[in-house]
Amino acid sequence: MRVLLAHKFYETVGGAEVFFRETERALRLAGHQTEMIATGNASSTVPKNVHLLDAPDYKNGSFFKKALSLHTSIYDLNKQRQAAQIIERFKPDILHIFAINVHLTPAIVFAAKQAGVPVVVTMNDYKHICPNYKLYHHGKVCRDCEGGKFYNAIKNKCCKNELGLSVASAMEAYVHRAIRYFDQIDHFTFSSDFIAQETQQFWPNRQISWSKLRNPFQSDAYEATAEYAPYGLYVGRVIEEKGVDKILQAAEAVDGFCIKIVGEGPDLELLSRRADQSGVTNIEFLGAKWGDELELLIADARFVIVPSLWHENYPYVVIEAFAKGKPVIGSIRGGIPELVTDGETGLLFEPENPVELATKIRFLAQNVDIARRLGRNAKAFADRQFTHELFLQELMQAYECALDAD
Repeated sequence: MRVLLAHKFYETVGGAEVFFRETERALRLAGHQTEMIATGNASSTVPKNVHLLDAPDYKNGSFFKKALSLHTSIYDLNKQRQAAQIIERFKPDILHIFAINVHLTPAIVFAAKQAGVPVVVTMNDYKHICPNYKLYHHGKVCRDCEGGKFYNAIKNKCCKNELGLSVASAMEAYVHRAIRYFDQIDHFTFSSDFIAQETQQFWPNRQISWSKLRNPFQSDAYEATAEYAPYGLYVGRVIEEKGVDKILQAAEAVDGFCIKIVGEGPDLELLSRRADQSGVTNIEFLGAKWGDELELLIADARFVIVPSLWHENYPYVVIEAFAKGKPVIGSIRGGIPELVTDGETGLLFEPENPVELATKIRFLAQNVDIARRLGRNAKAFADRQFTHELFLQELMQAYECALDAD
């Protein structure tokens, strides 16, 4: 099969790029022909099957200049022509898109449909139903745009608390609805039942073809270590919706048990200062860690904490923790409870309740044998559920659904 994959970034920025590139790698290793469309700067390390298009410059320049270029961030006719040329030469059987808004825009989907190429989309956030993609803003879960009421994004300033960005995102949502963008998609894939259910609730009158496509990951390539050192671990962005402040509140009631925070983000300085002012001494802010250093931190931890306040869909860190035999203390949000089974592979807590989080942390801090048992269960679960073979099977089933629908 010839598969053209498209995502807004080629260079790895977060889990979305990992998903995009690992999907392509799995297809290529299985003998399929692949090419990729993304934005970025060409270099000697970029494979020959990657087409890098110019990214929009929407962060620089005057307000007037940004306003004039807004239309190309919503629907870029030049990108449509470029995609059409790639499609004409490569002649793919499937176009598989990931996050393409702003950088590539739905224009590439229309190029594919005009060429008779079926389209599969992988949705790992809520951009198709929520202008700010999170169903969350200003400290609360939000469904205000349900029913196509995208003007609420402007009223709420829900996109980074910026009026201009919120206006642009609402306009984007209205345009995409007007051009019937999502009607061009032959098959949707979601990595959790939760996001599929939310989609169906937001689109009650639209019948969509969808299937589950879990994250590409080979769990049994990792060993579970015997070390369960006396610290809990958070890995991710230090930003409001990730709930890191709930860890800080819980840490005050955990009798000195250490919690290490790995990551950077807009709230890092604020939370570090708050910890100092509160006299909390059992929190360590380690900043960003990568590669072997991060692997070792996860491998040695007693457990990993995923305290998301937004409906996080299928966080990679849960799978990474499980693959190393570590239980997860996770919030009851989004797809997290579909991964973490309370009392089996970890513990669950209400995300707005730092007292409950503190209780769960204290329990595993004081009961290393239970942490080990949960970790063994987590490892067994991950080794069963996350293999390249199962991922490729789910992926090919999604492609067959798109081919049958076209």
